[in-house]
Amino acid sequence: MTLQNSLLGFAALAALITVIPGTDTALVLRYTLSQGRRHAYIAALGMISGAFVWGVAAATGVSALLTVSTVAYDALRLAGAVYMVWLAFGLWRASFRRPGTADDGGGTPLAAARLGNEPLGRTWAKGLVSNLLNPKYGMFCIAVIPQFLVPGVPAVWMGLMLTVVSNIEAVMWFVAIVGAAHFFRKWLEGPKFRTWIDRITGTVLGAFGVAAVLETRVA
Repeated sequence: MTLQNSLLGFAALAALITVIPGTDTALVLRYTLSQGRRHAYIAALGMISGAFVWGVAAATGVSALLTVSTVAYDALRLAGAVYMVWLAFGLWRASFRRPGTADDGGGTPLAAARLGNEPLGRTWAKGLVSNLLNPKYGMFCIAVIPQFLVPGVPAVWMGLMLTVVSNIEAVMWFVAIVGAAHFFRKWLEGPKFRTWIDRITGTVLGAFGVAAVLETRVA
């Protein structure tokens, strides 16, 4: 397998994984509709940062520890599940606190104004943690990267190149999501819709979290 064939083959596989709906997509969509593109891009940057950490860990063999330690894997999966349930609870709680259509005097709904006040650093951290506490991405890296190693290219550098390819595709996907959501935003504006998008996002996150908890208990 040549370097070019390896990168193209991995890019095709990673693209399929990227577009599968999950917690990352749900969070970026929610931030776009409730707080705007800047927060959505920052959240996406946090997720990509987490994905890069997983990729580097897989490339250097650190993630291999999770494949031989069931306890470590289950602990990380449980932590991720709890975090997703906590995010879901926060979204549902916020959806019941909105004061209807009242605004702040400048035409901006009070609920949107409060949501927009979230520090960008916290938004980035939420994106980062949501990805770091998702061991399945690490398992994907450790399982797939070895299949695309090229003779003569150090495994670490090859793994890093594949991680960069995956992250570039993630950037393109997030930009597409944010752009589409922003384009339709004027039809989706209003506290009632934001309430429901928070509840739907919270339900998705909670479902992922509960499923992860049940999977851990069964395992």
